[in-house]
Amino acid sequence: MPIKRSSFKDVRRTNKRHARNLAVKSEIKTLIKKFEAAIVAKNKEEAKKALNNFASKMDKAASKGIFKGNTASRKISRLMKRLNSLNKA
Repeated sequence: MPIKRSSFKDVRRTNKRHARNLAVKSEIKTLIKKFEAAIVAKNKEEAKKALNNFASKMDKAASKGIFKGNTASRKISRLMKRLNSLNKA
C-alpha cells in the first residue's frame, strides 16, 4: 500500500484509466468482429459502415494514447485491404 497521500491518488487515477482503456479495447474488438461477420456474409454495405465506425473509434483511441499510432494505422489498413479484396471479387 502507498504511504504518501499523492500515491493514493495515483492508484485511483491508474485504476480509472485501466477501466476506461479496457472498455475501449473491448469495444474495438467487438467492432472488428462485426466487420468480419459482414465480410463473411459478403455484405459490402454493412462491412463499409462497420469499417468506418471502427476507423473513427481506433483513431480516437490512438489520439488518447490507448493504442500507438502505428498500431491503429496498421489495423485500419489491414481491414481496408480485406474490404477492397471483397469489392474486387
